[in-house]
Amino acid sequence: MHERIDKAQRLMDAACEAMGRQVNIMEGCGTHTVAIFRNGIRSIIPKQLKLLSGPGCPVCVTDQSYIDTVLQLADRDDCLIATYGDMIRVPGKGGSLETKQSKTNVKVVMSSEDALQLARDNPEKKVVFVAVGFETTAPATAVVIKEAAAGSIDNFFVLTGHKLVVPAMRTLLSEKNHNIDAFLCPGHVSVIIGYGAFAEIVEDFARPCVVAGFEPLQIVEGLGEICRQLSAGKAELKSIYTAVVTERGNTSAQKVIDECFEPADGYWRGLGNIEKSTLKLKDQYAQFDASRQFNITETPGEETKGCRCGEVLCGLIDPPQCGLFGKSCTPQKPIGACMVSSEGSCSAWFKYGQQRKRK
Repeated sequence: MHERIDKAQRLMDAACEAMGRQVNIMEGCGTHTVAIFRNGIRSIIPKQLKLLSGPGCPVCVTDQSYIDTVLQLADRDDCLIATYGDMIRVPGKGGSLETKQSKTNVKVVMSSEDALQLARDNPEKKVVFVAVGFETTAPATAVVIKEAAAGSIDNFFVLTGHKLVVPAMRTLLSEKNHNIDAFLCPGHVSVIIGYGAFAEIVEDFARPCVVAGFEPLQIVEGLGEICRQLSAGKAELKSIYTAVVTERGNTSAQKVIDECFEPADGYWRGLGNIEKSTLKLKDQYAQFDASRQFNITETPGEETKGCRCGEVLCGLIDPPQCGLFGKSCTPQKPIGACMVSSEGSCSAWFKYGQQRKRK
């Protein structure tokens, strides 16, 4: 193990020397961000290698307008909001879902199936499932939509906030942050979409893309592989997470997603409106679409004054560079979404220390 780590470190040193400047690698997964901090990986990489935490936390990238819409629905007496726990404390205009829980119409669920069961158990209520996540969780949402259709459950609705990773990567490179040299690609998402999905990033932007798992050694070797490519002046697509990630991904999961959803333009926190980057329900499932049934029009949300979550998500600043970080914004009293989620970059920086502040 030590030999493999030493090899990866030599590759990192070589890349920094070959490029003669700071090397910027973005991890596109919140789980990677937390694992990197928790395992002290930042302490063993060269000073010239900068790890950027990208838009890999689904709670964090959810636009403020979506949060405010959920809060408005929570104020309706005829609605029951079903949400995953990591959304409960995200602040919006007039509070959060946590503050709405006192009205007993906000329920934390562990799965999409739990949300559907709420609809079965409460036929007098309109149950709205807050479906936030990347391609990883989209299949589970699609399954319950099909179950609701088959069972004629007409009081179940989905406010879909599912997002697609590759369009966000394209927007980052073309519009937001030209200084990203490579991507450590998300492991969980890659299980579904396959590592082949990142080929267009390699081909169109000449950026190395390497999929890695979440064990410390996997992450370090993933960084080493990226640096090997950078030293050689190459951009290649590779997966070292071979235990669970294939080139084509989970085709069964992709099929159920395609049966229920279609890509649509959508807003991301920090990235703005990205073409075909979100999933909306197809017309045949319109009866379960909360946006249509409650006449919701998507508009860009406004960040809380002083909050720089958007810049953090684009890898433009480190969390401590935000004036609110660790002062008025803490995990106990979050102002921005990046401080709420356990996978948020601000939360990770706060919990594990402020290593390597940007100079």
